[in-house]
Amino acid sequence: MSVVTSSLSGDQEKKLLSLFGHVRLSLLYKASVQGYTAAAFHARCNSQGPTVVAAYNKAGFLFGAYTSKDYTQNGQPINDDKAFLYSINDERKHPLRVSSANGQYGFTDENTGPNFGALVFLFNDTATVQYNAGNSYNFDAAHMHGDDLQLTECEVYRVEDLGGCLTKPWRNMQWTSERKRQLMEKIKKYKPDVKSVSQARVLLVGPVGAGKSSFFNSVNSIFRGNMTSQAICGSAGTSLTTQFRTFTIKSGKHGEPIPLILCDTMGLEEASGAGLDMEDLVSIYKGHVQDRYQFNPMTPLSEDVPGYRKHVSLKDQIHCVVYVVDACRVSLLSAKIVEKFAAIRKKTNQIGIPQLVIMTKVDEACPLVSEELQNVYMSHYIQRKIQELSASLGIPVSGILPVKNYSHELELNQNTDLLLLSALDQMLNYADSFFENQPEEEKEEL
Repeated sequence: MSVVTSSLSGDQEKKLLSLFGHVRLSLLYKASVQGYTAAAFHARCNSQGPTVVAAYNKAGFLFGAYTSKDYTQNGQPINDDKAFLYSINDERKHPLRVSSANGQYGFTDENTGPNFGALVFLFNDTATVQYNAGNSYNFDAAHMHGDDLQLTECEVYRVEDLGGCLTKPWRNMQWTSERKRQLMEKIKKYKPDVKSVSQARVLLVGPVGAGKSSFFNSVNSIFRGNMTSQAICGSAGTSLTTQFRTFTIKSGKHGEPIPLILCDTMGLEEASGAGLDMEDLVSIYKGHVQDRYQFNPMTPLSEDVPGYRKHVSLKDQIHCVVYVVDACRVSLLSAKIVEKFAAIRKKTNQIGIPQLVIMTKVDEACPLVSEELQNVYMSHYIQRKIQELSASLGIPVSGILPVKNYSHELELNQNTDLLLLSALDQMLNYADSFFENQPEEEKEEL
């Protein structure tokens, strides 16, 4: 799975955003990666709601078109009084914005590239734009694209309205140093109800790049009192985690481990047979996989393979499963990833393990939260993303927790810590539910 990143410079993005209200741009399609074809465009951009085309040329122009309507390939002209063409370059302080001549026409919804009458992008499945002077939109060609219709890149972004702040928070949260102290003490003093289990084991599961390893590093940093990087993390097209890892968290550099083990494994990938295997996942749930077992993409773990733990007890099993999802990718989760989540949910339910979701990168997803993390439960956008994630994964809203991992910071932040500690607290609560559901005779024996 290729890493697909935006080609917008900081200045270009700022100028493009100035054409809208309070919105977020989410990259749907990038021609240099997915192909300069109408089929590739429609496969990723149909039925995505409001979108904007961003076309780049060697003359230094960023130009394109916005529509608030869906692409559906119905072959009809689409009225959209919010549609417009635009152009951005370094010489202009503000973008050029052009509405349709009649104020109603948006685009023609054909099986071609984006067809806005005067400009047809990906013309004949090539890196070019067809210019039809005076067709629906009127503008000076030199001002729109510098008379350069050969593209160096073509992208399409979903345009999502972020809304504003709610009048009151949709979930209560105490943002105080005392609350942080209380949570840290509660977590350190946690004791499972089953005598043979001293530490709850929580497994993190999620797509590549969602922030599983970063979550552990962030939590570890809180209890160590300084930034740590024990788990490998970064950005890549395929999973950076290729081993099953069990991470203990110490309270201070030479302190005692807290009663929680975070388990990390391979990320979920779209391709069939890539990423975390369902059979390996079940082996992890049941406690058969030892720390540092190297996953084999060709075959799942079996009893005769080194790294297989034959004799297991309740302390070796997984007591809570936590799905990790990037808040910036909630609306962009592919059907294949959602299907994998559904299959995992079904198997996890059958085994009887409680499940939570942590939604990472909330600061990157919403500017209001980036400005002030305490806005996370005041943000209409974050609330909407959590509701959307609940519908996609089948997890109740109450089981979805927004967090911000540490990424570039050198110092700890109280608000960041509070969200992370609140998530840990809920994981331990859910692990308790797992222990409570064990047969009484098994508890007594153990």
